[in-house]
Order: sequence, then C-alpha cells, then structure tokens
Amino acid sequence: MNKHIGISLGLAIAASMAITTGAFSAAHKAAVIKTAELGGKKVFTDAKGMTLYTFDKDMKGKSNCNGGCAAKWPPVKAKVKGMMDGNYSVVTRKDGSLQWAYKGHPLYTWIKDKKAGQMTGDGVKGVWHTARP
Repeated sequence: MNKHIGISLGLAIAASMAITTGAFSAAHKAAVIKTAELGGKKVFTDAKGMTLYTFDKDMKGKSNCNGGCAAKWPPVKAKVKGMMDGNYSVVTRKDGSLQWAYKGHPLYTWIKDKKAGQMTGDGVKGVWHTARP
C-alpha cells in the first residue's frame, strides 16, 4: 500500500510541476511577446511595442547573430532555459544567454527602430524580416 501511495504522490507532484511550469511559461511569454497590427500586417512586438524580427541566416533553434550583429539586432532575452509555450521556445545563444524563438526561429529587435510601431528593419540586406504569427 505504501508503494502505491508513493507512486501516486510522485505522479501528483510531477503533474503539478508541469502545470505550474506551463503557466509560468505562458505568462512570461505573454509579458515579452505581443501581436500587433502594423502597416496592415500582423507582426510580433516586444512588451514595449517594438517590432520583432527574424534572421534568414539563423538555423532552426540556433542564433547565428552574435557579437556586432547582436549589438545591432538585440536578441529578445528569455529567463528560463527550456521554456516552451506552443510555437514559442527558448534557445541558448553562443554566449550562453537565452533567447525567445518562434517556431524555432530566434527573435530580435532592431537598433534603428527608435519608437514603438516602427518596422525599419524589415528587408535589411534581404535577410531580416518582421516576425509574424
């Protein structure tokens, strides 16, 4: 009987942790990534309304924008490794920091966007694009 109670308790704790982690993940992502309509397009923005971008040279689940590139295209920082929420995930960057990704594509802001709603990074060098749902 004790063996069954221990197994049941373990399963209950594991289920509780999964539910709590999922709720935290969804809440954290919601605080960081938003959907907005800009220029007649639905795009992703950060919590401040700054447009988010993807980089064609990234690989699914891996950022290839580091150093000077990351200074111009700041990564959308994440706080907890392995968090996932539907199409959202967290990737580990070359420097060990964490970054949000959508469908495996790391997300960035653009240093030349100075205020919410600007999309000046869309199409830069033919490899940067607004991130869209």
